[in-house]
Amino acid sequence: MRKRHLSVWALAAVLLMAACGGGAPRSLEVDGTEPVSDENRVIYQMNIGAFTPDGTFLAAMRQLDRLDTLGVDIIWLMPVYPRGVTMNSPYAVMDYKAVNPKYGTLEDLKTFVARAHELGMKVWLDWVPNHVAQENPWTETHPEYFTKDAKGQIIHPHGWGDVLELNYQDKGLVNEVNTAMKFWIEACDIDGYRCDYVSSPTIPVTYWQDIIAQLKSLKPGKKIEMMSETDITDRANLRIDSCGFDYDYAWSLQGSIARLCRRGFDADSLKQIWLRFLEKSSKVKNRRMVYLTNHDQNYNDGGHTLRQFYGEYRYGLTVMEFTFYGMPLIYNGQEIGDPDTLNYFTDAKVKWQRVDHKMLNTVRTLIALHHQQPSLADNAPVEFLSTSDEHVLAWRRGNVVAVVNFADYDTAAVIEGLDSGTYQQWLNSQTIFNGPSMTTLALDASSSISLEAKGYAVYVKQ
Repeated sequence: MRKRHLSVWALAAVLLMAACGGGAPRSLEVDGTEPVSDENRVIYQMNIGAFTPDGTFLAAMRQLDRLDTLGVDIIWLMPVYPRGVTMNSPYAVMDYKAVNPKYGTLEDLKTFVARAHELGMKVWLDWVPNHVAQENPWTETHPEYFTKDAKGQIIHPHGWGDVLELNYQDKGLVNEVNTAMKFWIEACDIDGYRCDYVSSPTIPVTYWQDIIAQLKSLKPGKKIEMMSETDITDRANLRIDSCGFDYDYAWSLQGSIARLCRRGFDADSLKQIWLRFLEKSSKVKNRRMVYLTNHDQNYNDGGHTLRQFYGEYRYGLTVMEFTFYGMPLIYNGQEIGDPDTLNYFTDAKVKWQRVDHKMLNTVRTLIALHHQQPSLADNAPVEFLSTSDEHVLAWRRGNVVAVVNFADYDTAAVIEGLDSGTYQQWLNSQTIFNGPSMTTLALDASSSISLEAKGYAVYVKQ
């Protein structure tokens, strides 16, 4: 059971749900909420080295109360293993059954996981199955563990010069990797894995089918979950749909939205992107993890903050991330507005002092909404509603209606098909900087909803 704690960001000690009258705003309790189901969870990507000034497991553990208050349900830890020295990449693993000594000890990681569990959070490790550091001792002790070209040279996948590709045709390698994956569940009681580069053509589907089944049955009564770092809806990756992963990346969704913002934004094109995403998602077995940024988008390809990717659209797009479809991801620092790019090769630190209170309070409210409304379960139905302004998008999921004005001007939009009734306005971009609040009002299909430029609002029908 999640315990309630006072957030360092809290606007008051505990915001009480008080009766309101005449549409007057009232305080809205958002911190410390619990998801009504596993389909209403939020995942948080954490780089241990970047998350605190100390960059250790124990320092990060001391911040878990804050994440619990924010409403984080799953913590995905970026690779915690010792790194190769060529580029110091966390994805260049030296030892699958050890921790980076800069982060602390194995016991420290156990303590971190145990504390997360006390607070009701799950912990997933980042797993790198396709390759290891080129300095990995296996190159000397087990050269058969690696794939080789026609000249007998070990392959650098994708031209990544600091890593070497593993050979999943070798039974010894498969046994080593499987043993290591089981080790972290048995030794540290972790709850699952985010698996890197699952789309690698050299890792057979049968491998994933076998190991996922083994991991899920390893500890009776313990739920192990698996997320693939690939977009299974991509035609080239459809084979992975049979592997048994619980979640995949909505990779093409994020890429399409980023390109739209870069080349020239318009609301109808954004709507079409989301409709294509829904259509493709309906054809795969797993659930989807949706995101606007992560370590790749934030740092790779020159590095991009949310502002650089999406400009002032980032607020409305955040509303879509949390209310439209899928399990939303928060990359460490994103909750305060993504203030900088983070070089994850050097574990550049999150600048926690740079707080965008509009974004922070928006995220706090959206997490609470996502947690408490069953109609926002990650694969629950969603439909767009027509509006009187072409720059305004509105969508409905059960009793939740979200509206975003993507125009550069203030507007008053009528939402066609809006059911008549009493609504609670959970989110209002015009007031959210000062903190979460709620207003009760009557709406119907003729109501005119006032939105500021790039403004947004979310309503819950009573």
